Amino acid sequence: MSSKIDYDEIKKLIKFMEEKNLSHFELEMEGLKVKLSRGIPPLVSSDTTPSPQPSAEPAAKESTLPLDSKATEVTNNLHYITSPMVGTFYRAPDPSSSPFVEVGDPVKKNQTLCIIEAMKLMNEIESDVDGILSKIYAENGKPVEFGQKLFAIKPVA
Repeated sequence: MSSKIDYDEIKKLIKFMEEKNLSHFELEMEGLKVKLSRGIPPLVSSDTTPSPQPSAEPAAKESTLPLDSKATEVTNNLHYITSPMVGTFYRAPDPSSSPFVEVGDPVKKNQTLCIIEAMKLMNEIESDVDGILSKIYAENGKPVEFGQKLFAIKPVA
């Protein structure tokens, strides 16, 4: 690898991370330093200089984030799915497709509800319960914050 890196080499590194299920990858050689992260971005320490991110590259392949107890909440017989990260909320896999779910739809455990784009990675957010979708809180194409309510689901037994 030379001291410059091109888009194809970045794509190969992203594919390697996906194949090995890595959330963080760093490479430093001959004056070149590359840091890649998937999911929630790592905290930048004071001794680390953030590297500029290319802004014109297309989104990387999707990853699936399992939801844990921090990302869900049950109140008033409704189960809330909250955002596990900061990013951009998308209701459909692409602009020409219909949304993953609509209010009133039955949802199954592990069914994709939306995508949150974070750091050029598309992260599928899945339901962790079976039920009926009661409410969608986030707006398509708008930013969401960590812990923000995305969906309310009425669980079924």
